[in-house]
Amino acid sequence: MSKNFRVGLIVPSSNTTMETEIPAMLHSRMQVEPEETFTFHSSRMRMMHVNPEELKKMDVDSDRCAVELSDARCDVLAYACLVAIMCQGPGYHEISEERLGKTTEENGGSAPIVSSAGALIEGLNTIGAKKVSIITPYMKPLTKTVIEYLNAAGIEVIDSISLEVADNLEVGRLNPMNLIEHADRLNIEGADAVVLSACVQMPSLPAIQEVQDRLGVPVLSAGVATVYKILKQLGLKTEVPNAGALLSGKY
Repeated sequence: MSKNFRVGLIVPSSNTTMETEIPAMLHSRMQVEPEETFTFHSSRMRMMHVNPEELKKMDVDSDRCAVELSDARCDVLAYACLVAIMCQGPGYHEISEERLGKTTEENGGSAPIVSSAGALIEGLNTIGAKKVSIITPYMKPLTKTVIEYLNAAGIEVIDSISLEVADNLEVGRLNPMNLIEHADRLNIEGADAVVLSACVQMPSLPAIQEVQDRLGVPVLSAGVATVYKILKQLGLKTEVPNAGALLSGKY
């Protein structure tokens, strides 16, 4: 018997990638499990520039988004802005997930909450990655924030590349295949994994499997980790073709 799952997406207003890559992965998964289908439902938080001030202001809006999506009785909600969570301080994803979960419950539409920040940490822990190399689109101070957040979670960042694209719309227009060349510049000696995009706005899905095959270490992104956690929360098999080790079905 087929079953459809409603996936709610809490999205920054200038994000153009969350609603393309996550549906692409879950639609691709339907090749593996055709009886399990997905629909996608979004609510947006205002944010144009990736800086701490706008990110903090935007995070307040996530409560409204959770209420709106719980009106649709979604089966899971994904909060898709990694750095908005991480700039609030170590461990904030747990606070955010708990708060938003209570918000949906109070609205009569209780749903598990996935944050891309928490999902990335869980994904790295799942594959046993204690040391990683990462690529971000952020200015260097924000990349430092991401590194500190991962360090606080017990994950050491041994190398990072910051593409320093300040305009969030421009981040969404970056060519994901350029990440292959960027990944070649990463120091991966001793790395257990590569985070090809530590940002759900920077497109990376078309390059994930190719970079993994090229480097010989597990490769994931914030988006890949988010899909992994969505599937775990729904109690579904975590297999998506050509999306890297975490979504190989092994974990």
